[in-house]
Amino acid sequence: MLVKHPTMTQTSASAPGAGASRTASVHRVTGETDIALTINLDGSGKASIETGIGFFDHMLTALARHGMFDIDIVAKGDLHIDFHHTVEDTGIALGQAFHKALGDRRGIRRFGNALVPLDEALSEAVADISGRPFLAWSVAFPRDKIGEMDTELFEEFFRAFAMASMSTLHISCRAGTNCHHIAESAFKALARAMRMATEHDPRAAGIIPSTKGVL
Repeated sequence: MLVKHPTMTQTSASAPGAGASRTASVHRVTGETDIALTINLDGSGKASIETGIGFFDHMLTALARHGMFDIDIVAKGDLHIDFHHTVEDTGIALGQAFHKALGDRRGIRRFGNALVPLDEALSEAVADISGRPFLAWSVAFPRDKIGEMDTELFEEFFRAFAMASMSTLHISCRAGTNCHHIAESAFKALARAMRMATEHDPRAAGIIPSTKGVL
């Protein structure tokens, strides 16, 4: 049974230096969801995802695989109402895990971009781990649902992830007619863009990638 008042615990073993472990755990509990999540930014793409939403699990597994992130998620939500709370809160928890695992962002590339096709669909993701959360979303779906999942929830996930990870994200679909392909190419593009942005830059070891000295 879900609790009435929101609580959240976060633990992290992240460290900014190259070769250090960049991992984090988040447990987010609200009156609508209970989400336990761990991430290793320097993983091998392993995923164990249980949200109760089949297609969403498929997308998060693709995010882990193509970002080379190890991600474990167990999410319990009020699916008897709809999928909104579970999708949005998973985005929040995943973004918080990225934020914690990255530490002070010292030595990362900060910027990433990817253009990913899936058959007729072509999606682009551009990421800036900036400390200034923002989502620019330009993705249209020809249908309202993929299976039982409302396609409007993808924007909610990406926005929640951007806000909680303190990142600027621009997500756009350049082409596509199949909703499954559009969504999957967008998640894979996010994965590749975030992989690039979170990678260590050997030329900037120990340097925070900002003229302000902080992100």
